[in-house]
Amino acid sequence: MPLNFPRQHGPSIAARISIVAVVLLSSALYLTHASQAEEIPPRQSLASFPMTLEGWAGRREPDFTRDVLDILGVDDYIVRSYFRKDSLPTGLYVGYYASQRQGDSIHSPLNCLPGAGWQPLEQGHTQIPVRVAAGSAETRQIEVNRVVIAKGLERQLVLYWYQSHGRVVASEYWGKIYTVVDSVRYHRTDAALVRVVIPIPDKDDFSLAERTGTEFVQSVFPLLGTHIPV
Repeated sequence: MPLNFPRQHGPSIAARISIVAVVLLSSALYLTHASQAEEIPPRQSLASFPMTLEGWAGRREPDFTRDVLDILGVDDYIVRSYFRKDSLPTGLYVGYYASQRQGDSIHSPLNCLPGAGWQPLEQGHTQIPVRVAAGSAETRQIEVNRVVIAKGLERQLVLYWYQSHGRVVASEYWGKIYTVVDSVRYHRTDAALVRVVIPIPDKDDFSLAERTGTEFVQSVFPLLGTHIPV
C-alpha cells in the first residue's frame, strides 16, 4: 500500500503552535496545584504485548541502560524486533508515561538521532488505515510521522506517533497541547510514543520498506488499546 505525503506546515504555523503550547503549559503549572489528584487508569503491562501477530514473530532486544532510562523518564516500555518471511525485519519501541506532570515527558525521536550518528534525509507525514481494535471490523485513518534517516550508507524508514486516550497525534506541538487540555479536563497526562523502524536495503527504492512499515503498523495498532488506555 503506497504511503501518501501531505504537505508540511510552514515554519510560521509551527511557531504559532509552539507559542500556544508554551502559554498553555505555563497556565497548567498553576492549574495543576488546584486540580484533583491525577487519575491513572488500569492497563496491561507492555511486557504482555504479543510476541506473535499476524505472521510476525517477535524477539526481545536488550533493555535500555539506567542512564538512558533516566533521560527518557519512561514508566513502561518494550524494545523488540519482529520478523516475517515476506517482509523486512522491523523494530518496535513503545514507551508509556503514566504521568507527565513531574517533568518526565515524551521526547521526540528526532532529538536522539544525531547523538546516535543518524541524520534525517526526509521528513513528512503519512496516512495509514488501521482497525480500531483487535477483532473489530471498524477502521480509521491515522496520521503518523514518516522520516527517512541515514548513517553512512545505511538508510532506515522511521514511522512514529504519540498516542493517548484514543487519540493518535503526529505533531509534537499538538501532543503537548492535548496533554495540558487532558490534564485540566480529565486529570490525566498519561501517553505513549510508538516508533517503528524498517531498514531500507536499496537506497533508491523505498517500496519494500514502505509496504513492510504499513503492514506492520496495521498489525500492531489494534493491539495497543489494552496497553495505552483510552
